Amino acid sequence: MTTDIDSNYSRSKELTNSDMNTVTPVSQLADVSPDDWAFQALRSLIDRYGCLSGYPNNTYRGNQTLTRYEFATGLKACLDYIYEQNINSTTNPVAETDLKTLQRLQQNFSTELNLISERVYSLEKRTTQLESQQFSPTTELEGEVILAFSGVQGTKKADGSGEPIDNNLTFGNRFRLTLETSFTGKDRLQIRLQGRDIPEFAEATGTQMANLGFDGKDDNEVELDELEYRFLVTPQTQVSLGTVGIGLGDLIPTVNPLFSGSGDGSISTFGRENPIRRQGEGAGIGISQNLGESVNLSLGYVAIDANEADNGILGNDTYAAIAQLTWQPSDIASLSFTYTRSSNSFNTGTGSELTSDPFNRETEDVTANSFAAEASIRVNPGFILGGRVGLIQAQAKDLPNQPNANIFTWAMLLALPDFGQEDSLVGIVIGQPPKILNNELGADFEDRDTALHLETFYRFPLNDDISITPGLFVITNPEHNDDNDAIYVGTIRVTLTF
Repeated sequence: MTTDIDSNYSRSKELTNSDMNTVTPVSQLADVSPDDWAFQALRSLIDRYGCLSGYPNNTYRGNQTLTRYEFATGLKACLDYIYEQNINSTTNPVAETDLKTLQRLQQNFSTELNLISERVYSLEKRTTQLESQQFSPTTELEGEVILAFSGVQGTKKADGSGEPIDNNLTFGNRFRLTLETSFTGKDRLQIRLQGRDIPEFAEATGTQMANLGFDGKDDNEVELDELEYRFLVTPQTQVSLGTVGIGLGDLIPTVNPLFSGSGDGSISTFGRENPIRRQGEGAGIGISQNLGESVNLSLGYVAIDANEADNGILGNDTYAAIAQLTWQPSDIASLSFTYTRSSNSFNTGTGSELTSDPFNRETEDVTANSFAAEASIRVNPGFILGGRVGLIQAQAKDLPNQPNANIFTWAMLLALPDFGQEDSLVGIVIGQPPKILNNELGADFEDRDTALHLETFYRFPLNDDISITPGLFVITNPEHNDDNDAIYVGTIRVTLTF
């Protein structure tokens, strides 16, 4: 049987073999319509052998015009299927007439079939190459800017100088640019640059209890603030390596993460995390091991000034090490137990002046063992309770009898996420900054009273990139001395991320 489309195929072949083989024949550009012989032949084969599954609803739209390459794609699928059936089946061989029909279709569409085969081979080769590489390095740039209107209110400084507190307002800023790169898809290289000019209120108030959780005054000079690389050794084991800006808290899980962020968490240094996690910053290494689905064991070591030749990492006498066991029995509860050991690095920057130097500046060798517990429970999606305690046992190794000083701290935390609007947070912190309970050097070196830290803040987003956090905290009996009047610290923190 001869049809017009057969004539077109013949003319196509003649033109291809001519001197004008660089020009695509018009017949090869023509669509295949439902009235064409080739279309009807392929449709008949599909009906008899089910060699083409069709569209997702398991139908084959046999009434639509197809391009020659669309038709050839369906033809190739039928060719592969029917020839396989003919080889493997002895009871239901393919009819001779159907084989002849397939041969004719194959000849008429040889150009399109060859091109499709070449493209499939090229795709398979590229896919194999991508699978062997698994992942290509990618780098993301993230930024954060904090603008802070802050001020303190009080009568006299808590350091006993008798000087009045300057009750002026300040306007400061901090910016961070972070480059995060992954080489395998299971690792992360983080490089963070920072510039800041936000005053520490310890100078203005006479106590470090008044410090904000995002302060620092470097005159906005850009510096390398953090350099860290994390990678998986096994699916359950992660290793962290850092040369700059690594603190103990960076190497272990956080049970109360809503308070820990400097840009979106508590407005005070004390409120962000348990003070015993703040014993040292520098070059560090950490190992995080999952012990089943709900238990994690994390170990970390930080060497201060490790880049200096006299210190190094292993020979450094100023270091801090940490171990934490974290248990999360469900999505609503978390519990952790923490131990740290530090050498000449036990100052947390959150307690009284005595907790920074309990041995009257007479020692150059202080070792501290610290113990802590922290918990969090989500009562309901909008109500989370947390709490923490910490004990630091400092010992002067180079003084007679090696006196000990015990430093204690605690805090209760309340978080109300999505309060009033989505992604907002109300935070409340009530606690005792680090205080010396007893000191074998003598009663004169003990904190005689108790200061309380009372804080509240409300973070609400203006959009996905801007949030505003007004907050206030009060220090009663600053420096654990009831002769000192309360100090009030307030701020409006504006955080921009991009």
